[in-house]
Amino acid sequence: MSGAFPIWAVVQDYVLGAIMWTLIGRFGMNIFLPTNSPFFFMRVFVMMTDPIIRLFRPITPGFLVEAMVPLYVAWFFYMIRFYLMPWLLGYSVLGMLSFPLEGEIAAWLYRTFGP
Repeated sequence: MSGAFPIWAVVQDYVLGAIMWTLIGRFGMNIFLPTNSPFFFMRVFVMMTDPIIRLFRPITPGFLVEAMVPLYVAWFFYMIRFYLMPWLLGYSVLGMLSFPLEGEIAAWLYRTFGP
């Protein structure tokens, strides 16, 4: 990190990003496997994301298909990271790949596989 963000913002973004991507991962796994699958990775995704999904249950619409709920909850984390965090940090617009977590991953991929 270049120090453009305070350390508390980077840590908070990493946590929110990990939660968001875990929820997206659960949605992706749920396309191929049922929620109660004995497959280890599906059990881990369900175990890690069920508390978050339960927390968002009061604002989850009843008409939403159950398999879409993790993606719906992940959308909230995306919105927090894209709109609320820059506002709290005093930035008007951050732009593409401005999330610290994804920016670090993109930089690592470029260093590893780039020219």
